[in-house]
Amino acid sequence: MSNIIRGTMLLTGASFLSKLLGMLYVIPFNALVGETGGALFQFAYIPYSIFISISTIGVPLAVSKFVSKYNSVGDYETGMRMFKTGMTMMAVTGLLSFLALFFSAELLAEQMITSKDPGSISVADVTFVIRMVSVALIVIPAMSIVRGFFQGNNSMGPTAVSQVVEQIVRIVVLLGGAFVILKFLNGSITTAVGFATFAAFIGALASCVVLYIYWRKRKPYLTKQMQQQQYTYDIPTKSLIAELFRYAGPFVLVGLAIPLYQLVDSFTFERAMVASGRQDIWEFSFAVISNYGHKLVIIPITLATGLSLAIIPAMTKSFMQRNTELLTKQVNQTLQIVLVLVVPAIIGLSLLSSEAYGSLFGAMGMIDVSGPLLGLYAPVALFFALYSVSSAILQSVNQQNYAVISLLIGLLVKILFNIQLIHMFGAKGAIIGTALAAIIAVVLNLYRIKTSIDFSFKQTFKRTLLILIFVIFMAITIWITKFVGGMFIPYEETRTGATIMLALAVLTGGIVYMWFAYHSTLLERVLGNRIRFLDRIFSR
Repeated sequence: MSNIIRGTMLLTGASFLSKLLGMLYVIPFNALVGETGGALFQFAYIPYSIFISISTIGVPLAVSKFVSKYNSVGDYETGMRMFKTGMTMMAVTGLLSFLALFFSAELLAEQMITSKDPGSISVADVTFVIRMVSVALIVIPAMSIVRGFFQGNNSMGPTAVSQVVEQIVRIVVLLGGAFVILKFLNGSITTAVGFATFAAFIGALASCVVLYIYWRKRKPYLTKQMQQQQYTYDIPTKSLIAELFRYAGPFVLVGLAIPLYQLVDSFTFERAMVASGRQDIWEFSFAVISNYGHKLVIIPITLATGLSLAIIPAMTKSFMQRNTELLTKQVNQTLQIVLVLVVPAIIGLSLLSSEAYGSLFGAMGMIDVSGPLLGLYAPVALFFALYSVSSAILQSVNQQNYAVISLLIGLLVKILFNIQLIHMFGAKGAIIGTALAAIIAVVLNLYRIKTSIDFSFKQTFKRTLLILIFVIFMAITIWITKFVGGMFIPYEETRTGATIMLALAVLTGGIVYMWFAYHSTLLERVLGNRIRFLDRIFSR
């Protein structure tokens, strides 16, 4: 059991570090290429992320589950056959995905960009960066199979180390390449962004080197296991592939939620903004919503979902044992972890949106555009988190297909109303469309949880009210801090002022929320012993 816990913590820590690095690099990247470069980067990365989500979310988990299942009954040969079959299949699908994205790049670009303004992002620009990032698809699908195979053998180190190495190498190449192209070679922003997207391929190669080293080290042990086994199920190859996709399907579609919402924006945002007479700010607005602002919005949900999803295996066990009382307690705790951590974070980010964007990315001259957009987008993070967690709960109670249905319904709403909302509300319309889609998907998921296990939301509702009361106290503290600090700090005019004000408001607001949540025992009831370290700070 200790090895399982250690492996889970290692994987969670590596995932968090990788996402943190993925957020931090956008600060110097923004300084190099600005909002235009950020928008161009996202036009390439959004369709690319659809392909990556398919290979890196569904397949490793499915392979891990498959290998673990047959290893548990001593059939190591079947797990190895799955690995070899999967590697061949992913090598082929990776090549096909690369060819599909590379040769459809111009068609996709033409659907994303309709304006002929010579000073704006062009179809040729988007085509170039999509083709540059598509090369990574040759490597990553097969690489994901290797990670899943190691995880199925209860070896989390290879996945954890390769994830972090991949991200570090990608960021170093991305920033270094963009810097050299712009500062020494006098290249264009398009060339710099194209090389930045190509860095995904270099990072993937670095990850492959790490995984190969681990493979050479573990291969003798794996070979010995197969030599000692006494029985194999001898499953036909077609059945192996069918079982793999049966496991992977729900994981893939649920993991695609955010990229699919962003893909709708990619195809509708520019044309709707231009058609409604807002062509002068569409690039800046798109970069805020889809790239720089999105990185900030995702921060609050990363840790919360990591903590809550750790309960899922225990929840699955309770469901299989028909322990309804324990299952209800676990579902309550899972949802409440998200609420107690994410609600104050997104409200704080919403109230400090201008200061957060200004301190990290500058652009103080356009803060009246970026601040309100980030402020409106921040609360959507709560529904992203709730969708992810509620889908995981449905999976644990054998209702995972319903999470796919709720996603598709939400996506349909986004497709149907996005252009109209942008026409009505400008860039904010795209955020409203995403919010509507996510809310509908979450409500459908929660309804299914309620009906499938006869779950009562009474306790979660009560604690949500308590959280909101504490958040109101936090918000008042932030407003007072801004009012008083504004007399001495020009936080609306300078980046340094915005940074100082952000730090002060986060500190005072955070302390107030934590004080109330701690002394009311809310944190202890929801997070348990995880909050023991606060005893030294808020002694009762």
